[in-house]
Amino acid sequence: MKVVTLVLVVFIILSTSFPAAISKAADTGDTGDTGDTGNVGVTCDARQLQPCLAAITGGGQPSGACCAKLTEQQSCLCGFAKNPAFAQYISSPNARKVLVACGVAYPTC
Repeated sequence: MKVVTLVLVVFIILSTSFPAAISKAADTGDTGDTGDTGNVGVTCDARQLQPCLAAITGGGQPSGACCAKLTEQQSCLCGFAKNPAFAQYISSPNARKVLVACGVAYPTC
């Protein structure tokens, strides 16, 4: 339990420390198929995914709020996966389970 709490605290600290480092794939020139759902004008912000932390770090079922945020931020997932501060969360087995449970495609970057 202490590890989950520590991971959660580190994620929150990192997500508030690096908001400028996370940018929409279009801003970086990445035009590959990233599962973009056409969310034009979405601001990529890892802090928006905080409702998913418990499910990703603990392996539980994602909440409705988590699924809504994942759907909203789906076009940003490749950018998050490429950021060393967040890559471990996006590529974790629990993250894949959460994405499947929410009906969000795993990003192919």
